[in-house]
Amino acid sequence: MAGSGDQHDARARASRLRVMAFDVDGVLTDGSLFYTDEGIELKAFHTLDGHGLKMLQKAGIVVAIITGRRARCVELRAHNLGIQHLYQGVGDKLAVMTAFLSGLGVGAEAAGYMGDDVLDLPVMAACGFSATPGDGHPLVQNHAALTTVRHGGRGAVREVCEFILDARGELAAALAPYLPAAER
Repeated sequence: MAGSGDQHDARARASRLRVMAFDVDGVLTDGSLFYTDEGIELKAFHTLDGHGLKMLQKAGIVVAIITGRRARCVELRAHNLGIQHLYQGVGDKLAVMTAFLSGLGVGAEAAGYMGDDVLDLPVMAACGFSATPGDGHPLVQNHAALTTVRHGGRGAVREVCEFILDARGELAAALAPYLPAAER
C-alpha cells in the first residue's frame, strides 16, 4: 500500500497532520469528465469518500480541495461536505497550498496532499504527507508516502482518511458510534 516510503514512515507522517488537501479529478472522482449538450460539466463522487472527509473534519483536521479545473458541481459537493477551503481553477497548486498554510499558521510538515497525476507532484513533495490512488500515475505512486488499494472516485479518499485517523489513534473512536452497542 505504501509508495516510495515504507508503511511505518507514512503512518508517522500522517500522525502529524493538521491539514489535508485533495485534488478532484482522479482523486475525488474517477477522472471521467461528462458534459451535457449545454456544456455543463458533471462528475460522480463516492459517498464513502464523503463520509471519510467528514470524519477527518470531525477529528479537527482542516480539509481543503485544490484543483486545476473549475466546476459548479465541485462547489456543491464541497458545500455539502462542509469543506470551507475550496480552490478551483488553480494553475500553481504549490503556491496556493503555501499561501493557504501560511494563512492558517501551519507548517508544511503538518500538511498533506492527495493527487493522482504529475501536475500534483510539486505540492505533494512540499507536504509532510502525500497520498495517491491505486490508479494514480506510476511516477506519482513512486513519490507518494501512501498509495491506496482503491482507485480514484472509488473509495481511495476514504482509505486515506481512515489511514490518517488510524495513524493518529482516532479511527476506533470515529467508527464506534456506528457499531452495535455490544461492540463499542
